[in-house]
Amino acid sequence: MRTLVAGNPDGRRYLARPYLQHPPHRRCGFAGFTLLELLVVLAIVAIASAGVGFAIPDPIQTQLEREALRLTALFESARARSQVSGVAVYWHGTAQGFVWNGLPHAEKADDELPRNWLSTDTVAHVAPRTTVTRPALSASPSDSLLLGPEPVIGPQSVTITSRSQPGRSLSIGTDGIRPFVVTDSP
Repeated sequence: MRTLVAGNPDGRRYLARPYLQHPPHRRCGFAGFTLLELLVVLAIVAIASAGVGFAIPDPIQTQLEREALRLTALFESARARSQVSGVAVYWHGTAQGFVWNGLPHAEKADDELPRNWLSTDTVAHVAPRTTVTRPALSASPSDSLLLGPEPVIGPQSVTITSRSQPGRSLSIGTDGIRPFVVTDSP
């Protein structure tokens, strides 16, 4: 039995019951981690990796959002040009992009509105109009948007969709008075 003696080489005190405390150089058990510690670390790593996975944006949805925001800005620009010039402007989508009919020609090439998508994966569908607000609307193609020249143009919307993932889509619409806005498709 170990006791406190003046000549103790490591200078530590020991209890009267040596089986309750072992000197540091003679510890019992195995060196390493317990199963509980490993499970806690594994849970932390799993939660962290799930958080990173949710933080990474979906590239197709991001591309659709960029296209939708760009198209709303183009619609409002064409709407303003139509009101200034007094000429009706129609927009409709094509297989390669979209077309502006009736838009006055710009004096500079930089002032022309674009006619193509940022991504070839994007396609647009115009929602059918339910009401005719003036006689000239009945002469317009049913798959096009009327963007002026009147300040009130009637409710209209366009749905842009990804060709590679048809379930991904966004809707761009107006009630005819307010500017075009991007919403999730129903």
